[in-house]
Amino acid sequence: MPFIDMQRKRYYYEAKLPADQDPKHIIVFIHGAGGSHMHWTYQLESLGKEHLAIAVDLPGHGQSQGNSADMISEYVDFLHTFSEHLIGSPFILAGHSMGGAIAQEFAHSFPEKLSGLVLAGTGARLKVLPAIIKTFAEGNVFRELVNYLYGKNAPEHLLDITRKDMETVSPKVFFNDFTACNKFDMLDKLTEIKTKTLIISAGEDSLTPVKYGKYLANRILYSEMHMIKQAGHMMMLEQPQQFNKLISNFLAGI
Repeated sequence: MPFIDMQRKRYYYEAKLPADQDPKHIIVFIHGAGGSHMHWTYQLESLGKEHLAIAVDLPGHGQSQGNSADMISEYVDFLHTFSEHLIGSPFILAGHSMGGAIAQEFAHSFPEKLSGLVLAGTGARLKVLPAIIKTFAEGNVFRELVNYLYGKNAPEHLLDITRKDMETVSPKVFFNDFTACNKFDMLDKLTEIKTKTLIISAGEDSLTPVKYGKYLANRILYSEMHMIKQAGHMMMLEQPQQFNKLISNFLAGI
């Protein structure tokens, strides 16, 4: 199992690469609040056939040591250190939801590290309902959250898996992550991002609706936006074939 040791902590990541050719690109996937590398299983399997595809567990998530953060900038610092240790050449950074917030700040702070940017189910601001933060602050699990993660026709087994996964995550991790999201604000900095960017929204996403994606697309100069109609917030799990095809087409143009 691949771990990397940094700052006296061990951090977990999964990686896939082509068996019979050099990878065309390096793409690093960053999960959302309370998530792990498991959210990118379908992407690693598919995109790893042509590219070096890496999905990392953020500090305090999944199998990684360390503590979750209540500031997006702390995760950006972790990602920068991670990339310095593991990746030499410029790479494509893909982030979902909170991971998309991390990706935006990373692209703004370290543009020289990136050859491309993928922002999925995210926005320039990610305000969180006070009731959700309060629930996690009190040490409880906001079980209703799963109802907002998928589209209306999502298979029940996906919801069941998500419910079970949420039970394994400490409320403190969710509290920190959602606090970080709530503080996040890139509204005045988007026009400064010059990295070529793919924006993916989902037609049935009630957490980061399509208008969030349109806002990003209107302000990030070298960007293109696509929508997966029949999917919710967890579009990469719900409609992996469509999601992967959008990324593959984007990578072909870099």
